Amino acid sequence: MSEPVWRRCEAPGRWQMVHVHQYKAEGSAPFRDVTRQLLFAHPELACEWRYFEIGPGGHTTLERHDHRHAVMILRGAGACLVGREVRAVRSHDLVEVPAWTWHQFRATEASPLGFLCLVNADRDRPCLPSEVELTELRRDPKVAAFIRC
Repeated sequence: MSEPVWRRCEAPGRWQMVHVHQYKAEGSAPFRDVTRQLLFAHPELACEWRYFEIGPGGHTTLERHDHRHAVMILRGAGACLVGREVRAVRSHDLVEVPAWTWHQFRATEASPLGFLCLVNADRDRPCLPSEVELTELRRDPKVAAFIRC
């Protein structure tokens, strides 16, 4: 039997013994001002609980992939695109992202957006949109106004 792990919250979006990492390698995909932390992973559960924080005015990569994931907004406010819907999000909102669905998260200009993400530990890599797919997404004016690439 393994010992329990306690990680005290040291500040909003920061925990003891949890390292803050780059969201992705610079130049690997379009994003702005995002960090990633791995809060929990255990082989018996085959999942990871991660925390992402987007700085004011920042955004995650517009992407899709074969795995489903759940996002719980912990702090701040912003908006997200899931499929062809753009919605405002705030603390404690839950967003489910189905497999192969375009998605992107943005923080407001005034504050960071921090969220938990529950995902399979063994998962595929994200796909970025092609020019044809971007053109199709941009046919919807709300989506076109939202996405950052």
